Amino acid sequence: MKFKEKLTAINLRKSGKSYREILNKLRVSKGTLSLWLRDVKLTPEQEKELYVDRRQRNAYKLAKISQKKKEDRTKEIISKAEKEALLRFHDPLFLAGLMLYWAEGDKSERNELVKFTNSDPEMVRFMMKWFREICDVPEEKFKINLYIHKLHCRRDIERYWSNITKIPLSHFYKTHIKPTSLRHRRNPSYNGTCAVRVSNVDLYRKIKGWKLGFVEKVSI
Repeated sequence: MKFKEKLTAINLRKSGKSYREILNKLRVSKGTLSLWLRDVKLTPEQEKELYVDRRQRNAYKLAKISQKKKEDRTKEIISKAEKEALLRFHDPLFLAGLMLYWAEGDKSERNELVKFTNSDPEMVRFMMKWFREICDVPEEKFKINLYIHKLHCRRDIERYWSNITKIPLSHFYKTHIKPTSLRHRRNPSYNGTCAVRVSNVDLYRKIKGWKLGFVEKVSI
């Protein structure tokens, strides 16, 4: 009764098709197909091709599963943070730090890196307080990038910002010294730009949720 389907299945298998591809063409069970094709041998080239195809399909499935988990977790963190922002709306430290981060913080969705950059030492000092007390960032998570023009660079610049941030020099990346065409130091009090980095995607999402909660509050 299914002799025609069996021949079709055998020919498809001999051409290098996978069981999945054959089952998509024929209305038979996997058990029946296995019985029909048990004596059909593939060439080494066909086996290699099917192996690569199977690995690619599995990798794609795993990637989709990982993406779905990431999306679900991101939504959960943001939703929780939105509600938290409404409860902390009258906390001056929370609100001021959130506004400063909204203005000067990194907003790249690609890297989801928490990063605050500024040249004002008091502002950086304040944001370190915000990161520590509001965001609960562990000390080992802090990293510092410094950017300064060659004309303004001096030997103790790293130590200066270490005192401001209370971050040890071992957590500093190599200072970026920019060339300049200026011959004289125009601003004696300028100490470069300090970038405070925290590699924590969950915190990035939480801050995003806080901002959304703030917008919701002020829009009511």
